[in-house]
Amino acid sequence: MNTKPVLGGSISNAYQIMLENNMCYFVKYKLNAPADMFNKEANGLRELAKAGVIKIPTVIHSDNECIIQEVVPTGQPIKNFYNAFGRKIAQLHKFKGETFGFYEDNFIGTTVQLNTIKDLKEVNWTNFYFTNRLLFQYKLAESKNLVSSELRKAFTQLELKIEEILSGDNETPSLLHGDLWGQNFLITSEGLPCLIDPAVYYGSREAELAMTKLFGGFNPEFYYAYNEEYPLQPGYQSRENIYKLYHVLNHLNLFGLSYYAHAVNLINYYIR
Repeated sequence: MNTKPVLGGSISNAYQIMLENNMCYFVKYKLNAPADMFNKEANGLRELAKAGVIKIPTVIHSDNECIIQEVVPTGQPIKNFYNAFGRKIAQLHKFKGETFGFYEDNFIGTTVQLNTIKDLKEVNWTNFYFTNRLLFQYKLAESKNLVSSELRKAFTQLELKIEEILSGDNETPSLLHGDLWGQNFLITSEGLPCLIDPAVYYGSREAELAMTKLFGGFNPEFYYAYNEEYPLQPGYQSRENIYKLYHVLNHLNLFGLSYYAHAVNLINYYIR
């Protein structure tokens, strides 16, 4: 058996393993990983595959310690890669669910991602996003002593304005990758995109696009092609920061106070 490390992840260790019969597999593992983290990732990959519009690695096996997938050979992008990528994500978002969330909670990094709606008084996108995304992350930050009076006051003011902020987002539940940024897709040997490392749920597609812009964004052709394939609602750009906030709060919880100022600035965009 030959083992080759695969670089790029910040949460788990990854290897490409070739067995004596020349079968090759991608293995990702993490010591003391949260229970069911890899099983939940496997379920997310299977859910993305249901849409049938973009390459998703086939899951071979998952358990509490690892996930084993097919190896996806990589290569150079086709000439109009980001045009094709934008259209494929738009087509993915046309795959709809009956309600917001998912049939199980899963993980965003190693943080629990709440997808169930049992505690919501009214099931709509604003309630789901504020309660299961922003409020959950905020309370987690409080429990880790990462919230100062500045952030506490700002978040309280944000809660009072959340209905107004999200009033223009009337999207129906789209299938989302959930953590879509530059490290969470591959370029296949055919030059096309392949999605990896998801945090799947059904939600507003605006949340997905905002995440793509958090760390510099994709090529502008991606967004042009996306909007041509599946036009966005008016005002979506004004809602980008509220959707970035979820991921910045998660990074605050995962990696510490280096993300604190970014979180405060995103909130201040709406309350000042």
